[in-house]
Amino acid sequence: MSNRAMIVAEISANHGHDIEIVKKSILKAKEMGCDAAKIQSYTPDTITLDCDNEYFQINTGTLWDGTTLYKLYSEAFMPWEWHEELYEYARSIDFMLFSTPFDKTAVDLLEKCGNPVYKIASFEITDIPLIRYAAACGKPMIISTGIATEAEIRDAVQACYDAGNEDVCLLKCTSEYPAKLEDANLNTMLDMKSRFGTKVGLSDHTLGDDVAAAAAAMGAAVIEKHFILDREIGGPDASFSMTPDQFRTMIDRVRLVEKICGDVTYEITPKKQNSRKYARSLFVAQDVKAGDILTEENVRSVRPSNGLAPKELDKVLGRKFSKDAEAGTPLSWEMIE
Repeated sequence: MSNRAMIVAEISANHGHDIEIVKKSILKAKEMGCDAAKIQSYTPDTITLDCDNEYFQINTGTLWDGTTLYKLYSEAFMPWEWHEELYEYARSIDFMLFSTPFDKTAVDLLEKCGNPVYKIASFEITDIPLIRYAAACGKPMIISTGIATEAEIRDAVQACYDAGNEDVCLLKCTSEYPAKLEDANLNTMLDMKSRFGTKVGLSDHTLGDDVAAAAAAMGAAVIEKHFILDREIGGPDASFSMTPDQFRTMIDRVRLVEKICGDVTYEITPKKQNSRKYARSLFVAQDVKAGDILTEENVRSVRPSNGLAPKELDKVLGRKFSKDAEAGTPLSWEMIE
């Protein structure tokens, strides 16, 4: 999207187990000025095992401590039978909907739905077979890097290339929920662009829109934030998701930052040309006679710009005036012997 970030409303688990809430969320995302909405495609059984031993307990200081992976995803997942209806609805309002697949069967489902973009979640970045399978569909690939090492990011990008897909965007992501501002480390986003040669963007879990605005100023191609119609809907992601008013404010701020950053240009616009009349140039600073020597006393670099360019000063000093001239006369080559 040239120098304009693609802003994505991540609906994720913010659906209250009601497909109409998802539809309303998609419509609201469009009304707010988003470029796309995103869902997640998995079932508890495609993402983990129905097991409650120590390996599957959540106890790492997250919002979801005290439950198991299977129970969490049973609450959060979006039923697969909703997908086709949701994609048809998005097309009916001329709005982009895409998804994050968590296994190959999800990719197959999304292909049937006409999914236009594939997003790989941070915790799936090490699943190279999944990345390669999704990339082989030939759609743009957006990959979050929240938990990845430099080597793992490189492997993920290479997996896309191996599948013949070079349309890759890496998202700087801090996998904390919510994330702290001081952990954003947005300079990593620019380093990834240089290091891996891809487009880059932001998947943001901080509260507020400061990080998103900063990412826009740094040239993010994609900005993704969690979105919920109303926190009263509840769900695993509700506490760190933006409400409509907050999301709209973020979009306005991002677009303002992009307008401020503008394009790379050295063009002399009409406004700039008009201002150039007050640039410095060489003027006769004292009344002189023909035959007088040009010196730093009788020729000076001053505003406005009607005389010779100041860079010519060394070339004219020591030469003679060819005619009389009054102070305030723009210096020209015709006046110099």
